Amino acid sequence: MKLEDVYKIFIREGMEADPRGVRVVEDELLRRKKEYDVLSDKQKESYDIESLTNPYYDSRILYGDANIDVRSIMVGIDIETQELLLAKYLMSSSKNIDLVIAHHPEGYAYSTFYSVIGMQADILSNHGIPINITEKIVSNRMKEVQNSIFPKNNERIYDVARILNIPLMIAHTVADNQVASFLQKEISLLNPTYLREIVDLLNKYPEYQHAIKIGHAPFILNGNDYSKCGKVFVDMTGGAECPIQSFERLANAGIGTIITMHLSPESVKEIEKYHINIILAGHISSDNLGMNLLFDKLEKKSTEKFEFIECSGFRRFRR
Repeated sequence: MKLEDVYKIFIREGMEADPRGVRVVEDELLRRKKEYDVLSDKQKESYDIESLTNPYYDSRILYGDANIDVRSIMVGIDIETQELLLAKYLMSSSKNIDLVIAHHPEGYAYSTFYSVIGMQADILSNHGIPINITEKIVSNRMKEVQNSIFPKNNERIYDVARILNIPLMIAHTVADNQVASFLQKEISLLNPTYLREIVDLLNKYPEYQHAIKIGHAPFILNGNDYSKCGKVFVDMTGGAECPIQSFERLANAGIGTIITMHLSPESVKEIEKYHINIILAGHISSDNLGMNLLFDKLEKKSTEKFEFIECSGFRRFRR
């Protein structure tokens, strides 16, 4: 399969699994196209053309020829200089590696990933908070993240990939959408009464089983085994954790339990203030689940299975 085809499948599957719904995502792309069409020729020269067909600024090909054939993929949750040097070493030792895929964004995908946070406005609105409120609080969060990214040297990993001539792609929100939608659907089907039932469900999946073995089991942070769940919100996508200002609104909207990858101490204190149950599923394990669901869909569209070289916390579990 060509690299370009892998990329297009990732984007499409990310859209299909988007918690906002495909129609919302397609409307966003249409809005971008209308904005682009009225720009001057000079303004168009610096416009991110890829964003007209790819709604996820943090998921893209960072470096490499889109027409290369891809069969062997080295995958890591984080890909930095050491992983790319490892890939180069393996390649020099006759190990075939056609592509390296990182989950967490680097390079241009990191410089612009704050824009993905905007999707949280619709996600929070779907859980009962008025859209006029979610847009305001999410907009403020986007500015905070943008300011934190601005001073950083974001081209380092891109430069290493370029110098070593190793194709590199980022799959962030396209994978996070998979785990968010998958777990929300599974929990809705389970219709649990108690928090213990949700933890037991998570522990059935191989990604979380592996996490248990290395000391990162899913756990209840606020509440206990027999706390009643109420309405459950799976918060696993949108670039960063929800804005602190959203938790009071979620409580008022009837959310009883939040399931997420991780939370800052400030967010935990705010959530506890409104008596919302918290289940921490785990960061790397949840990222693994999202990536594996994405790769499962990719392989279904391919005539052959890909070879995966696991590194940097990634483990391939097929379904």
